[in-house]
Amino acid sequence: MAAELHPRSGKLIGLSNSNRTAQRNQPVQEFNHGLVLSREPLRDRDVFTVRIDKKVNSWSGSVEIGVTALDPACLDFPSSATGLKGGSWIVSGCSVLRDGRSVLEEYGRDLDQLAEGDRVGIQRSARGELHLWVNGHDCGAAASGLPTRLWAVVDLYGKCTQVTVVSCEPPSSMERDTERETVDGHEELFDVFNNAIVGAGTGNTGSTNNSPAVGAGLGAVTSGMMTNDALLFHEKCGTLIKLSNNNKTAERRRPLDEFNNGVVMTNRPLRHNEMFEIRIDKLVDKWSGSIEIGVTTHNPNNLDYPATMTNLRSGTIMMSGCGILTNGKGTRREYCEFSLDELQEGDHIGLMHKASGALHFYINGIDQGVAAAQTPPMVYGVVDLYGMAVKVTIVHNHNHSDRLRRNNAIMRALSPDVGRPRPALSLTSDPDATDRLLFHSNCGQKAAIISEGRTALRPHATDDFNHGVVLSGRPLRSNEVFQVRIDKMVDKWAGSIEIGVTTHNPAYLQLPSTMTNLRSGTWMMTGNGVMHNGTTILDEYGHNLDRLKAGDTVGVVRKEDGSLHFFVNGVAQGPAAWNIPPSVYAVVDLYGQAAQATIMDDMADLPPLPEDSSEGPTVMSPGSPCSVAGGNSANDLRFHQLHGTNAVITNGGRTALRQNCRSEFNDAIVISNRCLRDGELFEIVIQKMVDRWSGSIEAGVTSIRPEELEFPNTMTDIDYDTWMLSGTAIMQDGNTMRNNYGCDLDSLTTGSRIGMMRSATGDLHYYINGVDQGVACTGLPPDKEVYAVIDLYGQCVQVSITSSSGPLDNSLCTSNITEKSFPIHSPVAGVAHRLHSKHGKNVVLLGEGCQAVRVGGYAHGIVFSAKELKTDELFEVKIDEVDNQWSGSLHMGLTSLAPPELPSCPMSGLSPSLTQLRAKVTWLLAGSEVRRNGVLQRQNYGASLDRLMVGNRVGVKRCSDDTMHILIDGEDMGTAATAVAKNVYAVLDLYGRVTAVSIVSSSVLEDAESIKAPSLSSDSCSDGEEESTPVRHTGGCSGTGEGGIVMAFLENHGKNIQLSNQNLTAARVSSYNQGLLVTAQPLPRQQLFQVIDRLNPSWTSSLSLGVIGHSPDRLNFPSTACCLKRSAWLLQRDSVFHNSLKICENYGPNLDTCPEGTVLGLLVDGNSCLHLHVNGMDQGVAAQDIPNPCYPLIDLYGQCEQVLTDNVPTVGGESGEARCQGDMEKADMVDGIKESVCWTPPPEVNPNKTCEYQALCSRFKDLLTLPDGYFNEDAKYNLCYCESCHKLRGDEAYYKRGEPPRDYALPFGWCRFALRIKPHCEVSSAFKKWHIAYHGTSVGALRRTLDHAQLLSGTSSIFSVSPAKMEGPNGYSEPEENSNSLPDRDRERDRDRERDREVPRVQLSPTMRYSGLEMFAPKVQFRDPRSHCCHQAQVGFQVCVRPGSYKVGPQNLGTSEPLDPRFSNTEIEWITKEQGGTLLYGLLIRVE
Repeated sequence: MAAELHPRSGKLIGLSNSNRTAQRNQPVQEFNHGLVLSREPLRDRDVFTVRIDKKVNSWSGSVEIGVTALDPACLDFPSSATGLKGGSWIVSGCSVLRDGRSVLEEYGRDLDQLAEGDRVGIQRSARGELHLWVNGHDCGAAASGLPTRLWAVVDLYGKCTQVTVVSCEPPSSMERDTERETVDGHEELFDVFNNAIVGAGTGNTGSTNNSPAVGAGLGAVTSGMMTNDALLFHEKCGTLIKLSNNNKTAERRRPLDEFNNGVVMTNRPLRHNEMFEIRIDKLVDKWSGSIEIGVTTHNPNNLDYPATMTNLRSGTIMMSGCGILTNGKGTRREYCEFSLDELQEGDHIGLMHKASGALHFYINGIDQGVAAAQTPPMVYGVVDLYGMAVKVTIVHNHNHSDRLRRNNAIMRALSPDVGRPRPALSLTSDPDATDRLLFHSNCGQKAAIISEGRTALRPHATDDFNHGVVLSGRPLRSNEVFQVRIDKMVDKWAGSIEIGVTTHNPAYLQLPSTMTNLRSGTWMMTGNGVMHNGTTILDEYGHNLDRLKAGDTVGVVRKEDGSLHFFVNGVAQGPAAWNIPPSVYAVVDLYGQAAQATIMDDMADLPPLPEDSSEGPTVMSPGSPCSVAGGNSANDLRFHQLHGTNAVITNGGRTALRQNCRSEFNDAIVISNRCLRDGELFEIVIQKMVDRWSGSIEAGVTSIRPEELEFPNTMTDIDYDTWMLSGTAIMQDGNTMRNNYGCDLDSLTTGSRIGMMRSATGDLHYYINGVDQGVACTGLPPDKEVYAVIDLYGQCVQVSITSSSGPLDNSLCTSNITEKSFPIHSPVAGVAHRLHSKHGKNVVLLGEGCQAVRVGGYAHGIVFSAKELKTDELFEVKIDEVDNQWSGSLHMGLTSLAPPELPSCPMSGLSPSLTQLRAKVTWLLAGSEVRRNGVLQRQNYGASLDRLMVGNRVGVKRCSDDTMHILIDGEDMGTAATAVAKNVYAVLDLYGRVTAVSIVSSSVLEDAESIKAPSLSSDSCSDGEEESTPVRHTGGCSGTGEGGIVMAFLENHGKNIQLSNQNLTAARVSSYNQGLLVTAQPLPRQQLFQVIDRLNPSWTSSLSLGVIGHSPDRLNFPSTACCLKRSAWLLQRDSVFHNSLKICENYGPNLDTCPEGTVLGLLVDGNSCLHLHVNGMDQGVAAQDIPNPCYPLIDLYGQCEQVLTDNVPTVGGESGEARCQGDMEKADMVDGIKESVCWTPPPEVNPNKTCEYQALCSRFKDLLTLPDGYFNEDAKYNLCYCESCHKLRGDEAYYKRGEPPRDYALPFGWCRFALRIKPHCEVSSAFKKWHIAYHGTSVGALRRTLDHAQLLSGTSSIFSVSPAKMEGPNGYSEPEENSNSLPDRDRERDRDRERDREVPRVQLSPTMRYSGLEMFAPKVQFRDPRSHCCHQAQVGFQVCVRPGSYKVGPQNLGTSEPLDPRFSNTEIEWITKEQGGTLLYGLLIRVE
């Protein structure tokens, strides 16, 4: 074909030189409208090549090149090539765009960096692939599946002002030979280049090494490699540096003893545009800080090397962490989002000194931008192996996109067949060898591959929880589903399988301990969120992977359009990410509970993936609160797939975020997928903000269709048909119409909701958190369509469309709600719910407890569910009758008040309304207000209950994340309350208009899961008392024996912190956050750092604490500790976080529930393990591998407003009982039971913190004059179960124990004193495999029972005990029978002989609500020797019972009322006759 340009072109183009040269007119005034196309369509394999003749520096961006299927003869030329649609592929910079949308990042050479004289060409190969050629070098396949009829496109954009067509012909012979060597479209192998590298020493020489046909760029590299001019490390280096590998590798000696003196420099100055790149080969975890890299003007021959390069005060520019230091002083604090301190082994770091004098850094091949605009012309590369960095190697292959192809070629050259003639590579291969997806043999160090590559496992899954990463053996094809089945799980750990994709080749990847640690080219689904390069991009995506069981399947697929989808049990979870590169490998992380997985080859059962439609629920993640049927419903509002450059659309079109939020503040406009109807509300919620910029979100409407909108930097730049709210200003077409509107968008925070609506009269209204702010402007044309538009500007980073979006009548009231308005919720299979027999005095229950009717008045209509709600169990009622003479309506919620504990009906003592209920914690929805114990927590939550009508349904449930959700006619209104207790009942109030309801939901049937062995992530975890076995641990942590330093707080702290008392006291003086503080001194090993807190109940949540592994002197404190993402370990609530990622759940107590005065401590033991101490008690290992030094960190958040340091110099030695738990993992368990969570401190630790109720019970125990030898001498095994103590520990009401597991209830209201177990007892077996039960007894039988070390018949039978009448000499009264029937020694001896011949019959129960009844445990009266007050007391035993040694039977009290909601009255009594079948575990005492 002719090498000419088409005569039709962009409006600023002038053609000359027989239409071979194109020039953009007015190049200084205009940067676009420079589009030209080839005169004729391209022939296959022809390379349409142009030479860049002229460039200007006025603009950013440069030449763009590609192909289009549009005929230039009838083309309406857009302003730039990226505006071409209808089958156009454009290479812009280093990105590939299809029809204006990015499909591949970091491809080939960066066209913006090309200079005058450089040549760039475009080619369609015979296989329909798009190839870019730069200076004769093929950059590889950029796209595939191209149509046959295509025209070449060149855009003289930005800096590029003139080009000339130089050729349009197939590549030269040498390039054809290289192309012929291609195995696949994305796997070009440059054998000539690589043989020149690796065959230099083998005698494999030839003319190919110096052939110019390889191309200018490649030839230059080859020439450099064949001479002594290659970049190496200089022989003169730091005192601890050892060079090897021909001076390409540098290693710091004694890395565990020394952290500096590791400076190395290049052997010659860097050339312009020459890449200096190194690979991190080895790191150690001992130090903070890591590698530093940069340039210096100092000649290494003359330099006196400093200990670290940041000490050099002249001619030096270094990248350290994520900042830039010039001559040792910080010039840019946040140069890029990557931090060198967070890089892993195998990561690459590079730098380039540009011809313009600019200095750029590269991380894993990705340009981080200009670090310094002007640098001297002659500089040397310098690397500082500091801190964690131990060993690096210079990498001479700098093209990141070609790294995989070149490595493959090198490996082939190094194979045993080097030097032999190699057969021609076939384009067709054995499908059995290459097509089948298998696991790659290179896997995590704790993983193994079996079954010919189909199965991956962690052989020692009970010993290690990570290092189980496995990857697929080849990249995934487009639309190819990779699915694995979980074969085996263990209950020992938290967390479970993670799955995703990565661009890293498994053959050359230094596999991390977990894939979420990888900071480049990786997308993972973990839990129910999605992470990209270790950062969460989607919080609530799909089904929670941590809840999967053996036999479940998970899968991942990259669709042809670059979107990433996940599957759970064959169900598509919706799009998780966009713009995924085409060559990605599947990756599975066998983490935590996941021990083994197998690839599933049969995909036939998988449903087809939903098409990428912007309407309808098909693009939504399952479980989305607004996933309704019908594309025309109110909830089909999404964000359009067209958006600003920096915007990303996720979550099925419901979430929009601005990428690179700390380096970009604009170009993130998003628009609704369809026009708004009159009176329809479009509402979004702000989910993420940064405090780096000024200004924030802007919102409004436009009548410009998304397809016609050329997205500007910000929407206020649009000068037609657009109405926006910016701050408090109302703007039309870019001009301010009105200031001081009723709301200020710049003042909104995370969680705020913004809505906009055009009325039928053409008025524009804004809504903030559901409240109408009034008319913003009038005169919007009613005959024009308007689209909602959001500008993610400045501080605002991420928003999501709320469930309130839709017709305004449906979002602000429910008067029009019908069963057709929302999806119908089908009750789960099971038994219909019932209402409890305890209820308000005006309520009558009908239909066996399924209906409730208020028969009088407007109040006293409280009713409860008959049983506690299980996690995610929905309790739902339908409105049967209303009485419009009253105002107000139904109230609904959850309560920790147990109805069985209430007095009998009629409930005259119950509160008249639910908002006044204060007995226990109650969360409820009244109208549209959420209240906790009557205190307003939230306004404008969802639809108002005051508008409910007959037939509407209302439900409530407690979700697994401890949140309460309200459902109206099956639609989940979202989270109403957080931190909801586990053991709660549904409660509703037939108040005001609503007079009758009926239950329409069912309870969940018990299944095999109910007898599953307890695991850390389930509700069956053992409480803090069961693992406190009386078996003494032999190991202990020895204390230092030396005085510790006084730990004061650092002057650098959060902006709301005020220090006093010589910096030993810190207080938050305003707001609820910005309360971060750290200590001025690092925390020595084995020294306990403690604080005492002061609370303000006005807020929710509370203190967090932990340690950071770097110096806090220059720390930029975020608003909360959870935002720290660099070398930070944080204890928050009952979880442990590392760099903002949760690594452990259910650790220790819930810090949000700790009362004022609680002493919290941090200690790092000799094994670098972090421990939490609560009131002096060690809660076990929270995290491992804590660096030294580390600094304690405190976040005075929410309720916690002040802390006072309470330093304890030493721990351990003879005075402490703290034991070393360095051998415990983060979620370590012993046979499914968590490690000890003991709260009551030993007297020597903190005598003033003992519970008063426990002290009273202890004084009563002393009055019994029982020998001390019967009791465990370690006081930490004594536990109090009074209301304050068990809530402080966060105890659940029920747990499981034994083999098989069986439920038992904690003895709430009692106090346990641990008994000493005799040596002959099988203690380990009993505590692991036996069940837990209770036995009520009398005071008179205690001594004989303890003497025999087992429960006895006769003396232990208390059915004939009479009430207490007389007071004994010790201050307590015994029943007459026991006091008057004591036998003499002979009768006692005879009875003992008779007892030895008889088989005892003992009554037990799994709950003290039965065994603690006065019939079994009669009360005795005693006088407290301290207060001289009279009390009544009961006693009983907590025992271990051998499974199979007892029979389960009904209660014999003749009552029909349920005694315990967990246990049926027909199974509440256990009878055992087996001698030795019980083991006394603890003495229980209850005092009234």
